[in-house]
Amino acid sequence: MARNAEKAMSMLSRFRAAKAAEDGRGAKERRPFLASDCDNLPAAEKWRREIVREVAKKVAQIQNAGLGEFRIRDLNDEINKLLREKRYWEERIKELGGPDYAKVGPKMLDREGKEVPGNRGYKYFGAAKDLPGVRELFEQEKPEKPRRTRGELYRHVDADYYGYRDEDDGVIVPLEKEAEAALIAAAVKEWNTMKEKGEIQEEKEEHNIYAVTDTDDDRNEGQGADSSEQPFAVHVPVPSQKEVEELLVKRKKMELLHKYSSDALLASSTEAKVLLGLH
Repeated sequence: MARNAEKAMSMLSRFRAAKAAEDGRGAKERRPFLASDCDNLPAAEKWRREIVREVAKKVAQIQNAGLGEFRIRDLNDEINKLLREKRYWEERIKELGGPDYAKVGPKMLDREGKEVPGNRGYKYFGAAKDLPGVRELFEQEKPEKPRRTRGELYRHVDADYYGYRDEDDGVIVPLEKEAEAALIAAAVKEWNTMKEKGEIQEEKEEHNIYAVTDTDDDRNEGQGADSSEQPFAVHVPVPSQKEVEELLVKRKKMELLHKYSSDALLASSTEAKVLLGLH
């Protein structure tokens, strides 16, 4: 078999290349690596449409779950890379005066019509959503049951909660009496049986160790105390209520005098009292 280089140098291949050059259909133009290198709006629109076609092709391929985990992950990475590149071209188109595809463009939807799930800008398509570790990422947690407040809890607490009205139904009291009588009868019967067999000894009356008895010494001391009781006499003069009030008024006057008078005035007042014989 001929190699590729030999095929390219064949007469038919050279003829087709020359014909394409004459018709203006040269080699396929490659997409610029950076969107900022393109200064032509129609060209930027063309490269964006090309990226959209590539994304649609790869999205169709990733729907096949039989490709294997590694191939599915690679396809999903390639799709996200193309989406980032498409966003760069859309920003460039907007800079060149074209439409804003970020606002008017359609959202990425899956087969069920829902927006493609993702995490921090990274999207998952087709079979990639069922990969290990990805399914758990999008499982919605069940909403927690709201906790009831203390007021709501106390709303259901009434007399029935504490069992205050259990005996009002007229059923439980007769049942309790029957059960009580049966238990008492069974206990008495068991006690009599054990007593007849001699298993129970009659209890002797216990001596009260805490009882207090009156002794002769206590009686003598009591009599002596009664005979020695005498009225209490006070030998210290006790001031009357009027004298106490006068003393308090005098003390209050002295406090005010010391508070609002100077030392010279106090000295002169003391001297005057001495001369008048009032001190």
